[in-house]
Amino acid sequence: MFQKLYRWTLTLAESRHAPLALGLIAFAESSFFPVPPDAILVPMSVARPKNAWTYALICTVGSVAGALLGYAIGALLFETVGKWLIDLYGYGARVDEMRGLYAKWGWAVILVKGLTPIPFKLVTITSGLLAYSLPLFVLLCALTRGARFFALALLLKYYGEPIRDLLDKYFGWFLLALLVVIVLGFWIATHVL
Repeated sequence: MFQKLYRWTLTLAESRHAPLALGLIAFAESSFFPVPPDAILVPMSVARPKNAWTYALICTVGSVAGALLGYAIGALLFETVGKWLIDLYGYGARVDEMRGLYAKWGWAVILVKGLTPIPFKLVTITSGLLAYSLPLFVLLCALTRGARFFALALLLKYYGEPIRDLLDKYFGWFLLALLVVIVLGFWIATHVL
């Protein structure tokens, strides 16, 4: 079953529409969607390692654009959409904690959480709610998301063949690991940070 899914994913990754899908997933993940773009970035970069840098750029631009939507949700629509999203991801009770943290360490929160599996939408919505400096927010988002996606692209560009061989054999385990990372990110966001 996983081999069929893996082959389908590689076929999709080689499609001419894959870059658009990658950009849309990166955009949505930064503002409301729970699945990170890594789920499609990895197969696309494995299928076409020479395009890994382009795919990382698409992820970065899409993620920063989505971060702006998340910021707008926090700044303009928090009482309706923003509060609902924050509560949906189990972070509602922590918003007041974030006020003090942002006042002193806002830049570090954005940089660190942008690199981790902690849902980035929590950072973007909270940044808008707390009226964090928009130019600094955009700069920090570009740095942290770019670092994350370009580091992954670097690995996939230079180690794409061995990774592809591993995915050929263990794609089911890759999906399971991705699911664990997503769940762990949400758990850390609601219980630890």
